[in-house]
This record gives sequence, C-alpha cells and structure tokens, in this order.
Amino acid sequence: MAKSRNIRNPFFTLTSSPVYHLLSASPFTSLLFSPKKSPRNHNKLLTPPALCLISLIVSFTLLGVSILGFTPNSQASHPCSINSPPSLSFPSMSISSMLLTSLSSVAPKNVEGEPRMAKSLMAPLPLHPVTGNVSKEEKEFWEQPDGEGYKPCLDFNLKYRKASARISKERRRFLVVVASGGLNQQRNQIVDAVVIARILEAALVVPVLQVNPIWGDERALISLIFDHSVLNSDESKRYELSLDPVCFQNFSEFSEIFDVEHFKRVLRADVRIVSSLPSTHLMSRQSIENQIPYGVSPYWIRARFSRLLNEEGLLILKALDSKLSKNLPPDLQKLRCKVAFHALRFAAPIQDLGNMLSKRMWIEGPYIALHLRLEKDIWVRSGCLSSLGPEYDKIIAKSRESQTEYLTGRLNMNPIRRRLAGLCPLSALEIPRFLKALGAPSTARIYIAGGEPFGGSLALQPLVAEFPNVMTKEILAKGGELTPFMNKASALAAIDYIISLSSNVFIPSHGGNFGRVMQGHRAYAGHKKHIRPNKRAMLPVFENSTFSSDEFGRIIRMLHRKSQGQPEPRTNKRDRDVIAYPVPECMCKHRTPIF
Repeated sequence: MAKSRNIRNPFFTLTSSPVYHLLSASPFTSLLFSPKKSPRNHNKLLTPPALCLISLIVSFTLLGVSILGFTPNSQASHPCSINSPPSLSFPSMSISSMLLTSLSSVAPKNVEGEPRMAKSLMAPLPLHPVTGNVSKEEKEFWEQPDGEGYKPCLDFNLKYRKASARISKERRRFLVVVASGGLNQQRNQIVDAVVIARILEAALVVPVLQVNPIWGDERALISLIFDHSVLNSDESKRYELSLDPVCFQNFSEFSEIFDVEHFKRVLRADVRIVSSLPSTHLMSRQSIENQIPYGVSPYWIRARFSRLLNEEGLLILKALDSKLSKNLPPDLQKLRCKVAFHALRFAAPIQDLGNMLSKRMWIEGPYIALHLRLEKDIWVRSGCLSSLGPEYDKIIAKSRESQTEYLTGRLNMNPIRRRLAGLCPLSALEIPRFLKALGAPSTARIYIAGGEPFGGSLALQPLVAEFPNVMTKEILAKGGELTPFMNKASALAAIDYIISLSSNVFIPSHGGNFGRVMQGHRAYAGHKKHIRPNKRAMLPVFENSTFSSDEFGRIIRMLHRKSQGQPEPRTNKRDRDVIAYPVPECMCKHRTPIF
C-alpha cells in the first residue's frame, strides 16, 4: 500500500458555503477582498457614496435571505463515500445566524443536534419504595447510601474542546480494535479504544467483537472491518485469507450488541467513528499489535504508534484488556465515563427486552440483583471447590487439568487457602447466610444474573430454600421473548446488566468485570446501593459456630457498613478504574451538573 500521506483522500468532499456564494455573487466583492488592489486604489474606490451603496445592497441581500431562507441540496454525496458525515441542511436563517453557527463549531460540546448528555445516559428505573411494616434490619438493608450531593459532571476543559474540532474530522489515519472476551471485558476494551483513538488523533473504526470460546457464543466467521462493496471478489478473497489465520475467528457485529448510531452520535465531538475502512487503506497483509504491556501511558501510546500510524494510515490493536493506564489526565478519564455510561447503549432489541423484564421485576416491589458466579468455568478458573460434593469436584478437577491456562493466580494455594484468602466465589450455601445476616427479608425478590450454574437446580437449592422468590430472565420472559438471543452469551449478559442496574440492591458473589462496571454505573446513576462482600474478613466468622444468629448478623453488617455503594474517591487508592470509581473525575458536588 502506498503511504497514506501520498494518497488523495476520495472521501472528503468540499461543499462551498452558501455564505461564499452570496458574497462571491456581488460585483462589489472585489472592492472588499481583491488582493490586487493597492491601498491607494481602495482609497479611491471606497468613497462615502460607494460605501453607502454597498451597505444598501448588503442590507437588502440579508433581508431577502432571511425571508426566503437557504436550503442547499443536501442529497448530493460522493459516490465513494464511506461513513462520511451527512451533508448539512440549513433551515431558514439569516447570514449572521449562519456565521454564528459556523463559529460555534469550534466548541463541539455544544454542536446543534448532539443529544444532551443527560438524555444519552443509560439510566435505570426509579427505585421502588419500600412500604409496610419492616424490621429495623430490613429497613437498613433497603436504605440507600448517602450520595453526598455528587452528580455527573463531564466538563471537558477548553484545550480538549478546541482539539476536538480537529480530531473529530480525521480522515487519513484509522484505528481498528479487536475486543475479546465476555461482554464486560469487551465494554472495557471499547472504552479504552475510544481513548486511544483520541490520544493518537485517529479515526476509530467501530470495534470488532471477538468472543472467547470459553463464553460459548455461536458466531460465524465474517469480515467486519472493511467495506467489501468497493472491492472486487478477488481482492476481497485475498484480504480475508491474509487476516483469517492471524486472529479473526468467532466474530460478532458491534451492532448486534450495541446501538451503533447512538455510539457515533454521542462521541462525535470527541473522536470520528466510522463503520468500516475506506478502500484506500486496504493492504495485502496488515500486522496486528497484540503485545502491549499493562498500564501504558498516553506518552507510551504516542511514542509507540504515532509514526506507524502516520506512515501506514492504519493501526490494528488486539488484547487491550487492562493495557491502558488507570491513571490518565482528567479529560481522558471523563471520556472514559462518557463512553461507558453514555455512548455504550445496548441495541434496541436487547434494550427493549431488558427494560420490559426490569419492569416485571419492579412492579412487584423492591428487588435484589445477585450476580451469582456459579458457572462451571468460574470454578475451573478460580481453583476453588463448588461445595456440591465430591462427584462435582472431580469434574472440575478434570477440566482444570486439561485447561491449565484458565487457572488464574496463586497457583501454589490449595482450595481451602484460596477460599479463606477471599479468592473464591461465595457458594450457594454461603450466599443465603450472607443475605440473612445483612437483613434481607425472606420474602425479598431476588434476580439472579449470570450463566447457568454448575450443577443446575441443585446449586440453587440452598438459596431457594431460604429465599423462595428467586427469578431469572428465563422465568421472567414470556412466549419466546428470549428466543432471538439464545446461544448468544453477550446478548444475555446485556439483559442481566439492564435488569441489575434497576435493582434496589446489587450484590456480586465474586469480583469481576460485571461487578466493577455495575458498581460504577450505579454510582454514576445516583449512588444506588451496591454491597461488595468482604470475603476475607467474613469467612472466618462463617467458620465460627459459637456466634448466635443475632451476633453473627451484627458482625456481618458491621464489616460491610462502608461497602454500601457510598461515594468512594478513585484517588484514595492508586490504579483504581474510573469506570468503577467515577468520583471525583466524572462526578462533582456543590455545583450545577454539566451534561
């Protein structure tokens, strides 16, 4: 491929302004703008009568324009245009209004037509009130934390906004990102993809979603990056063959999970986002950068990739999970929040069904969302015992021996030590004890988020015995509503996300991306209650059989009094993710929220 700086970009067409046509049509334009006239000639031509005549003509012209209005042809488009910004149609307005509109474009934050940030927020249903006679413990359980007046405020500084006018129009350099893993791993990588595109001042191709086989999605191999409509069949075949052996397997289209147009629209003032690469950037083989260290800074990103991007016009990144530093400049942290909480709205079919199921939970009263990590792969990867008995533990041990690469951390610890160190999910026996100790009433409605538990209904029996009102998306859905999403793990996880976001209380039984993102989103939406089990501190209490039930409950509540979802500044500990801890970069208090 030729260097992109030598390529004439066919996708950027210049449309002359109505103001230009108006001014150039006047015979007096040369008197005002012609560089050939000397100052002496101007002095002769611009006599008081001439200036008076010019003023009258311009005044009548402006009056006519304001009455008749300008509506240039907005249908014309370049035949090779790929995801170019749509032509603008000007409503009836005066020339002065047009000029003001043009000048306002240097502040992308206020571009006309861009949705207000408050409206773009993926917001939960309002909390269902708790009514009736409830005990002190139950009242405390349902009570929401004090948000301390924190509200979302994504007020980017002037330097960032000025740079946006240039970056959002980038048409020569493109970044492609392949996001892998489960839904929430993909979300994190998409967030960082936008930030990296901003750092490199590159246009971002809508990210490609590659599903890890462990998540079990059934996907076809499809080409998602390049617009093959502009290629002949031989070129398409050659290109696909050159990339398929590298990594392009088990792909999902971004639009299957997320609302693409909303994603582009919300971020259009920050990064230019296109659906596919133009044909000018095709190569017979393109290397993929997947050896990025953890925690790299914006300086590292620029030093490593800017020259390559300038020369080739294309950069493909893979394996971005946790690679970008958690400690970025404030405006890039705000951009992370903007992507995570505003731009990444789920596709309409998923969002609509998730909202419908949330309402079915909500209409019956307050509910708990429990992210129950009891799937087989969790037990395999965590190196823990399932508490289902020796027969099930043997199955897990056998799987672990054949898939040693999935075991995560602390390889020298046996299952008992791992559990006491807080590295294991809460089991089905521990979860109901934990809920009762926190004060949850036995009549509480519980939504179970997560995949099929290992052991099936047997794994849930201890929970259902204590809390019979247990619901899942399969129970809530009616008449085949879930059928379009079966065998699509990311879509099902998205439905769990929507329902969990609207719950009165959210509790993850184990750490992970879902719990962290939900923690941050619930904080951003008003610090809704989120209880993080302090497993390391409470499991020794679980093992002590001398405590009475009242004393056991008191100790457990005391251990979690500061883990209720109250504001917790990210800056209290280094390397915290702003997506989980949006205070203080993305939320502020004692001032009007800025959207």
